[in-house]
Amino acid sequence: MRMRKKKNLVPRMERVADWQEKDPWSRQGRWRERMPDCSALWLEIGCGKGTFTVETAAAHPDVLIVAVERVPDCLLLAMEKARDRKLNNVVFVCEDAGRLGEMFAPGEVDRMYLNFCDPWPSKRHAKRRLTHENFLRSYRAILGEGGELYFKTDNKPLFDFSLTQFPRAGYTLSRVTNDLHADEPGEIMTDYEARFTQEGAKINRCVATVAALPDPETLGPEPELGLLPYLPDDLEHLDYIPYGMADIIEQELLRRRAEQRKAAISH
Repeated sequence: MRMRKKKNLVPRMERVADWQEKDPWSRQGRWRERMPDCSALWLEIGCGKGTFTVETAAAHPDVLIVAVERVPDCLLLAMEKARDRKLNNVVFVCEDAGRLGEMFAPGEVDRMYLNFCDPWPSKRHAKRRLTHENFLRSYRAILGEGGELYFKTDNKPLFDFSLTQFPRAGYTLSRVTNDLHADEPGEIMTDYEARFTQEGAKINRCVATVAALPDPETLGPEPELGLLPYLPDDLEHLDYIPYGMADIIEQELLRRRAEQRKAAISH
């Protein structure tokens, strides 16, 4: 879902410069200086066009929200929304999530939001998922003991995979649901979430809380890394194809049909 390049991107970015932190590295350990009376610091990874960001900031005016987005065109729309709402408790960063440890001090973040991240469905790309054990362990440093990570996605295979990763990275799980808006109506939606819900998707959500790291001897075998095994066997009659899964489902269907043809010929 690529966004078209925005016209006059640079001048428009300049007009909302008060909502952007261009040097997040210098803010490490000092983010609360932007809002000294804030009750907490929340971090959103991949804020997209910013609907969830600004609505959350508006609903929690006592909380400082830092939203990270690597696509400047998306970031622009998010910052313009914050400006139009006159929100002073949200700041945006144009950067990659892989560098969070350079932007935030240990334990500086109270809560993280990870919404609708790329699924990277193949086994060989598993470590690129933002809910892979390696990423989850890296978040522990900036969250600190008791910090929370809110994760939601329309992609149930990704969600089920992620549920195997949180305990391995030393998180306890709560508020796990496969139908968020039925179980907790009124939850703020992202732009993608509103679209996926209209298409018939049920939203998966969990809250992961930083706890003690597990004993490596208790972890057991590594879970399946590819997302294909997390799909139901009947791929022909799926009610909903999650974002990012269409190609791998089509490839698997083609593989099965080829095997059926080979079996028919051999008989």
